[in-house]
Amino acid sequence: MVPVPDSRLQKLAEAVVSENSKSETRNPKQIQNLDNKNLNFPPIVPATVQFVDIAGLVKGANEGAGLGNKFLSHIREVSIVAHVVRAFSDENIVKEGSVDPMSDYQTVQTELILADLQSIENAKGKAKPFGFAQGESLKQQSKAQNGLEKVREALNRGISARDIKLTDEEREAVRDMFLLSLKPEIVVFNVLEEDYGKDGEEKMLVQWSSRLDCGKENIMVICAKIESELSELSEKDQKEYLQNLGLQESGLEKLIKEAYKALDLISFLTAGAKEVRAWTIKRGTKALDAAGVIHTDFTKHFIKAEVVSFDDFVNLGGWKKAREAGKTRFEGRDYIMQDGDVVEFKIGN
Repeated sequence: MVPVPDSRLQKLAEAVVSENSKSETRNPKQIQNLDNKNLNFPPIVPATVQFVDIAGLVKGANEGAGLGNKFLSHIREVSIVAHVVRAFSDENIVKEGSVDPMSDYQTVQTELILADLQSIENAKGKAKPFGFAQGESLKQQSKAQNGLEKVREALNRGISARDIKLTDEEREAVRDMFLLSLKPEIVVFNVLEEDYGKDGEEKMLVQWSSRLDCGKENIMVICAKIESELSELSEKDQKEYLQNLGLQESGLEKLIKEAYKALDLISFLTAGAKEVRAWTIKRGTKALDAAGVIHTDFTKHFIKAEVVSFDDFVNLGGWKKAREAGKTRFEGRDYIMQDGDVVEFKIGN
């Protein structure tokens, strides 16, 4: 479980301290210069992303080679695949197959495609077409069946399910198949220290986005050796180490943000004396469902949501002053939550 980097939380905590401080002269900017230990800072709880470290895939996994089906079942359970590809040679690393990143990448893609083809073949043998809801018309089922056939043909040509153009009806049928190659993907190139940095990263992004026939937003570069060294340092030493390397953030932080973006996730915020926290929701989530993320009972007794923008909350110094300035507003259950909304849900008995 990895915390999602979010600099807004510290600023929210400073605004809460400012609001609850006995001294009328304090404001969030002054709070930043004071020793946190001497102030009643609320606990900060960031949003989290769960990463599942899955062992490397070998050729023939769809037939049981290596970890085989166990490996494939692990992938089936995740929301997005971060495919880490070694982009350097090291005689001390024992590895099956090629040292060419493209070959390694294609081996995994081929195994996922073969596993998906097997899933479609297995579904054909069932009395009721897999993925069709009870009560669907024959016309709907026919469209869905056409979609599955289109996917099967493309998979046979080595095209991943995510890269196939489908209608809404076809995509719905395919989604119910839980195909492995349909999952969104980030390709992570693991490079040597000397190849890491802004210039080397940009060069690799251009090179591999062309070879993989995808956008640069689906590719990122890290140096696992640097990440390993960072994991053993304190937060203060990590920042200093990154500055010495000319880096703004760690590879892990970049990967977390990319995964968050690729899954179309956002964070809404809650701020009070007891806790300052970021909550993860899908973009487009309504206020009622967002309340349920905090506690399921909130959806049963939801009355309204009091909302203020992050900037107004921080600049004005908390809930009280934001209310006095007329910057807060009440929203109903159908309000679409925005990234960075600071919210207080009003719940009945």
